[in-house]
Amino acid sequence: MGQSISIPTANPFQSSSFFSSSSSKRGPGFFTKLQIPVAKPKDFPALIGSCMSAASARTQEFLTFSDPEGKFCPSPQVLNQVFLATYIARSVGLDITDTFNCTTMTPEQRILLGADWVWALLEKPTKNPRVQIAVRVLHLPEMGAGPPESGSESIQMAQMESSSRSVCERMVEFCTSIGKDCYALFLFFGKRDDRENIYGVLSNNFGAAVGKCSQIDRALIENFLKGAKTFETPSGMMQAIVAKKKGDPLTLVVKFS
Repeated sequence: MGQSISIPTANPFQSSSFFSSSSSKRGPGFFTKLQIPVAKPKDFPALIGSCMSAASARTQEFLTFSDPEGKFCPSPQVLNQVFLATYIARSVGLDITDTFNCTTMTPEQRILLGADWVWALLEKPTKNPRVQIAVRVLHLPEMGAGPPESGSESIQMAQMESSSRSVCERMVEFCTSIGKDCYALFLFFGKRDDRENIYGVLSNNFGAAVGKCSQIDRALIENFLKGAKTFETPSGMMQAIVAKKKGDPLTLVVKFS
């Protein structure tokens, strides 16, 4: 226990060893049966958006599921996995993983950085990340946080290191340390006044709230949704990110389903 773990200040995406796994080409499976619309290869924001929309639609089926006998209710972990499995299968089917990849976090990284997974828009031919989107799924409070991570020594160290900050603060700190090309996306699997849809709040400027608010938490982020009159689509979100001038702030509210 003499070691300490701290959030990296350098861009961890430059190192392939930082992550435990990433989306790669896989053989056909159940999700390859999902209908894939025809789109121009150059219109990759629309292709990426279609993958996100397909994942949201599939997850929504589980989110709205009601067991007549009241014995089965998908856990937060299951919902996350359904979203990721559908997204990855779709992106592999569209052959966009060399341009926009998806990397899942290890348990230690989820604790330290606050993110469940990271999307990255890659430059060619270097495959260095041009834009990163760190994603944290926020479930309805009554669903609970799920079982705690296993009590390995590395996880215990990560929990001790991050105990003074909320999960939202950890992710904002992580994205801010990388710069304006790293976005925090808080994905709401249902919200209080609409339990059946998936929403998102994306920003590369959450760091501006640090010091101005008592705490960056779910309530603060959910206020963005409460005040929204219109919502962007996943494809529109990606188009806005690609079109944004380097260094400019960008904040969007998005309806994924």
